[in-house]
Order: sequence, then structure tokens, then C-alpha cells
Amino acid sequence: MGLFDRLRVGLTKSRENFVNNVISVFDTHQYIDDDFYDELEELLVMGDVGVEATENIIEKLKDDVKEQHLKTPMQCKAFLIKNIKEQMRVSSSDYEFLKQRSVVMVIGVNGVGKTTTIGKLAAIYKSKGKKVLIAAADTFRAAATEQLEEWAHRANVDIIKGKEGSDPSSVLYDAVNAANARGVDVLLVDTAGRLHNKKNLMEELKKMHRIVEKNFADVKQEYLIVLDGTTGQNALVQAREFSQAAPLSGIVITKMDGTAKGGIAIAIQSELNVPVKFIGVGEKIDDLQEFDPDTFVDALFDFRKEGAPEDLSKIEALHFDD
Repeated sequence: MGLFDRLRVGLTKSRENFVNNVISVFDTHQYIDDDFYDELEELLVMGDVGVEATENIIEKLKDDVKEQHLKTPMQCKAFLIKNIKEQMRVSSSDYEFLKQRSVVMVIGVNGVGKTTTIGKLAAIYKSKGKKVLIAAADTFRAAATEQLEEWAHRANVDIIKGKEGSDPSSVLYDAVNAANARGVDVLLVDTAGRLHNKKNLMEELKKMHRIVEKNFADVKQEYLIVLDGTTGQNALVQAREFSQAAPLSGIVITKMDGTAKGGIAIAIQSELNVPVKFIGVGEKIDDLQEFDPDTFVDALFDFRKEGAPEDLSKIEALHFDD
């Protein structure tokens, strides 16, 4: 299956969990009134879209109703989808780090798919003809280095590692020196997902950030946080906490091929003002995809199955008679 079909199938639980309820609002309400907006808002929030993102979407919908002279709830449906896509829009400049010499710090708690994400990122860079090096700086989790070695082998890239329990920053320092000596295009860094307490974890991330600042100042710095799409609002909480220790520049949402909480992708990007850049739709090495809001939202609402217009960017050209 292609990306759209994999997403469509994977987001089935999300459709059953809240999207179908949202769609039903357009069928059950005869008028565009406060009750219509209130029910729509409640269902979006319950679907993990988030309070801030939901408010933005509803306010924009109200503007569309006035500007387009919409008369019935059914006429609002396409505009709601358009507004959701706008909340998730990714700038082309957000992917500049894929084209430049860069160091990519991969952040996230244990169990979210951080290690597999690094392996998949390595494969993406490798396919673009880049020379890639992985730094196994998550030295506190048992078997983390072994797992990362396996992914490095699959992607056919080199890896720098230290002993289990060693200082993560020392591994990063060695990797930075190796990257400079070998003319590496991309250094992918696995970071600790857990230390003795949250303060220690955050301090370690800050220390690693300083090493990057000092030794890789002439390259593009990217800080990607990996979040588990099945955890809903907990993913948003994790992202907020990690943003206190590192300048997050992008989000990777994993396990999107089997979550009932697909709305969280909308909430995270809107509330953190950090773009979702990749989504994971499976376990294979090529199952990490650059995020496309049109494809994601169309798959979430199963638009192509319904036969609805695939190019909603033209929705602005639609007008309805008074």
C-alpha cells in the first residue's frame, strides 16, 4: 500500500473514535447556530485536537461562514477540513536540514520509537547520497546501543558508541570529532530518554546542546522530538517538558498506523508552534515519511473513499448563492 492507504487504514480507530462523530454533526444539525458550533468544538477537543487548536479552527470556520455566505452545516464541512490542514501546514524551509550538513539530536522518552526513528532517518539521508554517522548517546537504557547498531547495519551507516552507563556527552563529543575527521554530512544523535530524575535528564540535554553549539557551530542544528501517537495528550505534555531543555525544531510522531488518537497530531503542532516533520506508519526501514498535512487529513477523514474533492486548496474559489 502507498502512504495514503497505509494512513487511511491505520487511522481507522481515530475515525471510529471521533471523526465519524464530527461528520455526524453536519448531518444532524439543520442550522449553523451556537448549538452546531458548541457540539463541533466539544467533539474536536474530545478527539485530542486540543483546546487551542480547536478554538482556532472554529473561529476560522465562523469567518468562512460569514465570508462565503454559507447557509447550512453541510456547506461547512469542506471549510472545516481546510482549516484543520492550515493548522498543520509545514513550510518548505522546515526540511532544509535534509539538504545541509547537519547534526540531528533525537529526543524523547523511552518506548516512543526513538531508536527506530534514528535508523529510518539514517536510511532517508543515505538515499539522498549523504554520508551519515550515528552517535549512540543513550547509554543508560539496557540494550539501547545494540538496537541502534542493528538499525545502523540495516541503513548501512557507521556508529559511534560508548560503554553502557558511560557519560552520554562524552559519546557525543567523540562522535562530533569523528564526524569532523570523516567529513560526515549528517550526525544523528540518540539521546537518553530517562535518567535518575527529570532534572538530571534535562541537564544532560542542555550539556549536549552546549557541545553541539561549541563543536558543530558551522552546521545546521536540528532538534527532533519523537512522540508516540497512541498516547494522546501525554505526548503533548512530554513535548512541553523537553522544550524546556532543548530548542525543538521538529516533531516525529510514531505509531500513526494504529492509533485512536490521530487528533493529537493537530494539537501538538498548533499548541507548540513546532512543525510535525515526520510520521511513522510501520516498522519497516522505509516507513518513516515526511509529513504532508493534505495526505494526513484526507486519510483521517477518508476523503478519497468518500469521493470528496482531493484538492481542497481550491476551496477559496467556492461561493454559494445567498
